[in-house]
Amino acid sequence: MRTHRIGIDILHVSRIVAFVRRRGALNLASRILSPVELDSFRALASPFHEQNNCCMGAIHRWAVKEAAYKALYPLRPTWKDLTYRSFDKKARSKPELTCQTAVGTLLDVSVSHDGEYIVASVLAESVSSGERCHSS
Repeated sequence: MRTHRIGIDILHVSRIVAFVRRRGALNLASRILSPVELDSFRALASPFHEQNNCCMGAIHRWAVKEAAYKALYPLRPTWKDLTYRSFDKKARSKPELTCQTAVGTLLDVSVSHDGEYIVASVLAESVSSGERCHSS
């Protein structure tokens, strides 16, 4: 039998931007990104990004991971257990969320923003051991 759980998060962007202004984009990234995400962030990071607080990718991930925590409860993954890959127009791939500690769980994610707000939702679906398991 499959179990479905939904998690949702809404984030006021200025709250995270204030954190970035105080502590820096790399500090935020190091705190919430998985090793795979952090490697990508560092490859894209530049002094311009740090000075201008351009870290929307990390802010999106914050909202997605908060929604995932709610969907996966009572499982309590860490920030770094969750890896989010955003929509890729060129590759025609949809957003993808994986969790190292949620083996046997399919995760569907949606994230959107408008002005000062980002909203993310995650649907977690447990899969029995006889079914094929992948994350999307």
